Amino acid sequence: MSCPHAPHCVASMSEVGSTLEVVGDRAGVVMAIDQQGGADRVRTRELVAEIAAFDVAEARIQAERERLYAEAYDLAQQQTARLRDASTREREMPLRAMAAELAVAKRVSDRTMQTRLFDAHRTVTQFPAAWESWHAGRVSRAHVKVIVDTGAELADAGARESYERDVLGYAETTSAARVRSYAEQVAENLNPLSMQERHDDAVLDRRIWVEDLRDGMSMLGTIGPSVEVHGVYDRLTRQGKTIKAADRAARRNTTEAGGADVGTGGVEAGPGVWFDERTLDQIRTDLLLDMLLTASPSVDPTGVEGGLGAIRGHVQVTVPATTLAGTTLGGAQLNGKCAVDPETAKILAGNAPGFDRVFLDPITGTVLAVDRRFATPAQKRYLVARDIRCRFPGCRRPATECDIDHREDWALGGKTDVENMGAFCESHHALKQAAGWTVVQMPGGRLHFTAPSGLEYDDDPPPRVMFIPDGVGGPGDADPPEPEASAPPF
Repeated sequence: MSCPHAPHCVASMSEVGSTLEVVGDRAGVVMAIDQQGGADRVRTRELVAEIAAFDVAEARIQAERERLYAEAYDLAQQQTARLRDASTREREMPLRAMAAELAVAKRVSDRTMQTRLFDAHRTVTQFPAAWESWHAGRVSRAHVKVIVDTGAELADAGARESYERDVLGYAETTSAARVRSYAEQVAENLNPLSMQERHDDAVLDRRIWVEDLRDGMSMLGTIGPSVEVHGVYDRLTRQGKTIKAADRAARRNTTEAGGADVGTGGVEAGPGVWFDERTLDQIRTDLLLDMLLTASPSVDPTGVEGGLGAIRGHVQVTVPATTLAGTTLGGAQLNGKCAVDPETAKILAGNAPGFDRVFLDPITGTVLAVDRRFATPAQKRYLVARDIRCRFPGCRRPATECDIDHREDWALGGKTDVENMGAFCESHHALKQAAGWTVVQMPGGRLHFTAPSGLEYDDDPPPRVMFIPDGVGGPGDADPPEPEASAPPF
């Protein structure tokens, strides 16, 4: 029997066939995707397991190194215990000497190493369960740091053990960031000291520090009582908002008077009219720096002429001569630690008080001249310019804050000559003399150190990156003329 709608039936069957073919193709694609997705999930699980295994191994290595640091600290303490009749300074030397040996080997500062040794000893001896969990890979270094830092205020061993047991159980199940809040609550409940007593102790640790950033910028940090710190921030904010409000009023008045509207890029609306384009953060920063650099403290116990307000900050800026001449766009160096932009370098190279100006040969980096408005002994100026920082391996304290030390002791016949002297911070000056470090001057300014253990280290003068003007010392150019030999400026 034939279909009365045969042409249409044939077309419909054809469409059904095409549809089934498409569905089949899609099913194949879906199956392929599912298979690939399954393989991806399997590999992801494998990656998670492999990384977790490495984390466990890493934790074990870190914990074992912490134990070695603790052993080094304990060895230094045993050496100190044998110095019963020694002075306080002499009793400090074993730990300082141990820290210096490890610091030079690891290329960190000895102060950093002293802190590591102390922290390691505290972790291993006062929080042994946390260390064991770390060694087993159940918690990370970050977990242990939170547990130790927060629980360190608990002087009672029983309270500390209870705290460690409680917090460690939680730490093994969650992230270090979540542990901190819980640890603080547990420590608060177990601490026999009142909030006032703890604050009175914490306020003794108030301090400021500088961290150098990039592009001629640095960060000034401070830790102090919360009321005063928030008061400073609030005052700066109020002053900044007052400046912004005055700026808005000036803009309104100018517009109402028919003055030209100022876009976001302009600051000058007309003769005698200036608009402030700074953000609130920029204004607060400018206010803080201006007041700190120019104002006098409200309390001045010194009684000296001019008071504390007469004291000005002193830094050393090393300026390539070509920067001053405008030949190159390179900046300068502040205390040998961070960059200074060219415009600021040119200003400081003028008659600015409180700044040492060190002018360098643009090709060789040789010091051409050192000048300071308020004169200091010429030899010290020369050595500060040459050494830039403390010459003990790994130390970055600026030479402006260092002692000028004789390599060969003056009392033993050493000459007071720049070839026999160098910059050493007070700490390393004392350490070098008391702990048995020896120093030999090598060619090119290199110092060869021999530690009390017999290990040897070299320290070279800080390198200077030089920007050479176009057409000077380039490929194919004649060698630049040798600079005229001259004695140091003293």
